Amino acid sequence: MRIFKVKTFARFSRKEGLSDASLQEAVADAERGLIAADLGGGLIKQRVARAGGGKSGGFRTVIAFRSKDRAVFLFGFAKNDLDNIEDDVLEKLRTIAALWLDADEAALARGLDSGLIAGVKVDGKGKEKNKPERQTRR
Repeated sequence: MRIFKVKTFARFSRKEGLSDASLQEAVADAERGLIAADLGGGLIKQRVARAGGGKSGGFRTVIAFRSKDRAVFLFGFAKNDLDNIEDDVLEKLRTIAALWLDADEAALARGLDSGLIAGVKVDGKGKEKNKPERQTRR
Protein backbone atom coordinates (compact mmCIF):
# COMPACT_ATOMS: atom_id res chain seq x y z
CA MET A 1 0.00 0.00 0.00
CA ARG A 2 1.41 3.35 -1.03
CA ILE A 3 0.20 6.43 0.84
CA PHE A 4 0.34 10.00 -0.42
CA LYS A 5 -1.01 13.41 0.55
CA VAL A 6 -1.80 16.28 -1.80
CA LYS A 7 -0.03 19.59 -1.23
CA THR A 8 -2.98 21.29 0.50
CA PHE A 9 -3.52 18.33 2.81
CA ALA A 10 0.20 18.26 3.65
CA ARG A 11 -0.08 21.92 4.70
CA PHE A 12 -3.19 21.14 6.80
CA SER A 13 -1.54 18.16 8.50
CA ARG A 14 1.59 20.18 9.34
CA LYS A 15 -0.49 23.03 10.75
CA GLU A 16 -2.61 20.69 12.88
CA GLY A 17 0.28 18.48 13.98
CA LEU A 18 -0.98 15.28 12.35
CA SER A 19 1.82 12.75 12.18
CA ASP A 20 2.45 10.44 9.27
CA ALA A 21 2.00 7.58 11.74
CA SER A 22 -1.59 8.71 12.44
CA LEU A 23 -2.27 8.91 8.70
CA GLN A 24 -0.82 5.44 8.23
CA GLU A 25 -3.06 4.18 11.03
CA ALA A 26 -6.16 5.62 9.32
CA VAL A 27 -5.24 3.77 6.12
CA ALA A 28 -4.50 0.56 8.04
CA ASP A 29 -7.97 0.80 9.62
CA ALA A 30 -9.50 1.21 6.16
CA GLU A 31 -7.58 -1.84 4.92
CA ARG A 32 -9.16 -3.82 7.78
CA GLY A 33 -12.61 -2.62 6.70
CA LEU A 34 -12.96 -0.04 9.48
CA ILE A 35 -14.20 2.86 7.36
CA ALA A 36 -16.03 5.78 8.96
CA ALA A 37 -17.97 6.56 5.76
CA ASP A 38 -17.88 5.48 2.11
CA LEU A 39 -18.45 8.65 0.09
CA GLY A 40 -18.54 6.89 -3.28
CA GLY A 41 -16.27 7.32 -6.27
CA GLY A 42 -13.25 5.89 -4.45
CA LEU A 43 -13.58 8.34 -1.56
CA ILE A 44 -13.74 7.43 2.09
CA LYS A 45 -13.92 9.52 5.24
CA GLN A 46 -11.69 8.50 8.13
CA ARG A 47 -11.19 9.94 11.58
CA VAL A 48 -7.67 10.78 12.70
CA ALA A 49 -6.86 11.47 16.34
CA ARG A 50 -5.45 14.77 17.52
CA ALA A 51 -2.04 14.55 19.16
CA GLY A 52 -2.70 13.37 22.72
CA GLY A 53 -6.41 12.88 22.05
CA GLY A 54 -8.87 10.42 20.62
CA LYS A 55 -10.43 10.07 17.21
CA SER A 56 -13.86 11.38 18.21
CA GLY A 57 -12.45 14.80 19.05
CA GLY A 58 -9.91 14.69 16.26
CA PHE A 59 -10.00 15.40 12.57
CA ARG A 60 -11.96 14.08 9.63
CA THR A 61 -10.04 13.23 6.50
CA VAL A 62 -11.21 12.49 2.98
CA ILE A 63 -9.06 9.89 1.26
CA ALA A 64 -8.95 8.58 -2.30
CA PHE A 65 -8.66 4.90 -1.47
CA ARG A 66 -8.07 1.74 -3.43
CA SER A 67 -7.51 -1.27 -1.19
CA LYS A 68 -4.09 -2.92 -1.41
CA ASP A 69 -2.93 -0.27 -3.91
CA ARG A 70 -2.87 3.36 -2.82
CA ALA A 71 -4.40 5.99 -0.59
CA VAL A 72 -4.22 9.73 -1.24
CA PHE A 73 -5.21 12.14 1.53
CA LEU A 74 -7.14 14.92 -0.20
CA PHE A 75 -8.92 16.97 2.46
CA GLY A 76 -8.95 17.37 6.22
CA PHE A 77 -11.04 19.31 8.71
CA ALA A 78 -11.95 19.53 12.36
CA LYS A 79 -15.53 18.58 13.16
CA ASN A 80 -16.07 21.89 14.94
CA ASP A 81 -14.97 23.77 11.78
CA LEU A 82 -17.16 21.93 9.28
CA ASP A 83 -20.20 19.75 9.85
CA ASN A 84 -20.69 18.37 6.37
CA ILE A 85 -18.97 18.56 3.01
CA GLU A 86 -21.11 20.36 0.42
CA ASP A 87 -22.24 18.28 -2.56
CA ASP A 88 -20.34 20.38 -5.11
CA VAL A 89 -17.10 20.02 -3.11
CA LEU A 90 -17.69 16.28 -2.81
CA GLU A 91 -18.06 16.01 -6.60
CA LYS A 92 -14.78 17.88 -7.10
CA LEU A 93 -13.08 15.57 -4.61
CA ARG A 94 -14.42 12.54 -6.50
CA THR A 95 -12.95 13.92 -9.73
CA ILE A 96 -9.56 14.50 -8.07
CA ALA A 97 -9.71 11.04 -6.47
CA ALA A 98 -10.27 9.40 -9.86
CA LEU A 99 -7.24 11.19 -11.29
CA TRP A 100 -4.90 10.09 -8.51
CA LEU A 101 -6.26 6.56 -8.26
CA ASP A 102 -5.95 6.04 -12.02
CA ALA A 103 -2.53 7.72 -12.30
CA ASP A 104 0.21 5.53 -13.71
CA GLU A 105 3.74 5.34 -12.31
CA ALA A 106 5.01 8.17 -14.52
CA ALA A 107 2.20 10.50 -13.39
CA LEU A 108 2.89 9.68 -9.74
CA ALA A 109 6.59 10.39 -10.26
CA ARG A 110 5.76 13.76 -11.89
CA GLY A 111 3.41 14.58 -8.99
CA LEU A 112 6.12 13.77 -6.45
CA ASP A 113 8.82 15.66 -8.35
CA SER A 114 6.63 18.77 -8.77
CA GLY A 115 5.39 18.77 -5.18
CA LEU A 116 1.72 18.21 -6.06
CA ILE A 117 1.81 15.14 -3.83
CA ALA A 118 4.13 13.93 -1.10
CA GLY A 119 4.71 10.47 0.22
CA VAL A 120 3.72 9.52 3.75
CA LYS A 121 6.44 7.94 5.88
CA VAL A 122 5.69 4.27 6.17
CA ASP A 123 6.30 2.32 9.41
CA GLY A 124 8.56 5.06 10.74
CA LYS A 125 11.30 4.06 8.30
CA GLY A 126 13.03 7.33 7.53
CA LYS A 127 11.79 9.57 4.77
CA GLU A 128 9.70 7.25 2.61
CA LYS A 129 8.73 9.18 -0.48
CA ASN A 130 6.81 6.34 -2.13
CA LYS A 131 8.58 7.09 -5.39
CA PRO A 132 7.82 4.61 -8.10
CA GLU A 133 10.77 2.60 -9.26
CA ARG A 134 12.30 3.98 -12.44
CA GLN A 135 11.60 1.72 -15.33
CA THR A 136 14.54 0.85 -17.52
CA ARG A 137 14.17 0.66 -21.25
CA ARG A 138 15.13 -2.54 -22.94
